[in-house]
Amino acid sequence: MDQIRIFSPATVANVSCGYDAMAFALDTLGDEMVIRKNDSGQVVITRVDGAELPFETNKNSAGVVASQMLTDAGSPFGVDIEIIKKYKPGSGLGSSAASSSGTAFAVNKFLDGKYSKLELLQFARLGEEVACGSPIADNVAAALYGGFVLIRSYDPLDIISIPTPSELVVTVIHPQIEVNTEDARKILPEQIPMKTAIAQWSNVGGLISGLHTADFDLIGRSLTDHVAEPHRKIFIPHFDQLKDNAMASGALGAGISGSGPSVFALSKGEDLAQKVASAWDEIYKNSGIDYKIYVSKINKNGVQILND
Repeated sequence: MDQIRIFSPATVANVSCGYDAMAFALDTLGDEMVIRKNDSGQVVITRVDGAELPFETNKNSAGVVASQMLTDAGSPFGVDIEIIKKYKPGSGLGSSAASSSGTAFAVNKFLDGKYSKLELLQFARLGEEVACGSPIADNVAAALYGGFVLIRSYDPLDIISIPTPSELVVTVIHPQIEVNTEDARKILPEQIPMKTAIAQWSNVGGLISGLHTADFDLIGRSLTDHVAEPHRKIFIPHFDQLKDNAMASGALGAGISGSGPSVFALSKGEDLAQKVASAWDEIYKNSGIDYKIYVSKINKNGVQILND
């Protein structure tokens, strides 16, 4: 295999109550990448479509991941990387994670599957550090593993895959504005009251239990964020109205995707998810703000090879 074309999914991180600890992958939105072996021994970013990303290898998430993997493996070959972005960076939908995870997956194919999925995640986190300033694991874990994931521990890194009810569908609205991840982190308090912490980890437990048992009511009751959302929602125009209208349309719950500005809602079934999409369209269509709305099932496979 000298060339591989892959789909790397967009992801929703935090999932309201699971700040930096939970995420899931989308089925209908993500990036495409084409990665080819070369004889130069170098990692070269040859094409970037759909976004303004650096071509310098050490400044590009995909370039950093590929370089570290090939160096670690002692590989004699290099790779050329094409990145075809299907959604904007700074979306809150794991844009850099799609590049990092897709690269890790593809390069590992060239290395005959040398690395485990957990090892690939460690490489992919290096790309997140370049893009976001922190080697966070939630988005890249969801992109690599698919479905819902829980980051149980960072030291040592421990990723838990969580069952996904087949009827669960996500609606996402992406206002075409940018929220910088570092800015979104800086606005959060360094300490929270014990009462707030207890409420938050209780909801994480409820969400995981609801996913395991396909208890949609429990999933909905658990989609409450006491930590990040109260501070970050100021970055997102009409956030409270989006959330209220999602619930009025029958969604189980709604919240900020990652650090924003995208907002997600989970629903039982596509009909309700489409109702949420229509309600959100009504809010934004006269706002003067460009936006995109997506309705998607949960991607249970993660990064996938595309047929040419």
